[in-house]
Amino acid sequence: MIHPLSDCKNPNIPANTNIWQFCVVFPNCKIGENCNICSHCLIENEVTIGNNVTIKSGVQVWDGITIEDDVFIGANVSFTNDKYPKSKNHDWKLLPTIIKKGASIGAGSTILPGLTIGENAVIGAGSVVTKNIPEGETWLGNPAKKKN
Repeated sequence: MIHPLSDCKNPNIPANTNIWQFCVVFPNCKIGENCNICSHCLIENEVTIGNNVTIKSGVQVWDGITIEDDVFIGANVSFTNDKYPKSKNHDWKLLPTIIKKGASIGAGSTILPGLTIGENAVIGAGSVVTKNIPEGETWLGNPAKKKN
């Protein structure tokens, strides 16, 4: 289902994936089966989203981000893809980010560019992720640290 108040330019959205109102979906991204993209999200072209992914409201998924199957992205999670952002910088370097299968990222977290969040890892709400997160671990805080 593609809500009529979304701006979805991608003709290849599976019928069992929901794109809710006020979303902007670029034409060349890849979005899998049975996903739920909540309102006020933006998904750029060089993005891959797997199957059974939930992306809550207010999330922008920038070029270079891969979200594997069964991932949960909480509301207002901030992804980044440039380590040194600067307006009108034509020499910027895209740093790919990978969110592995089954990971969960809590609301309001910030994910710095070029990182991998491991399979089934959990990021606590409001965390700032500055390094790769191993599979199956829970990290939280600013900067995010492993929960003991």
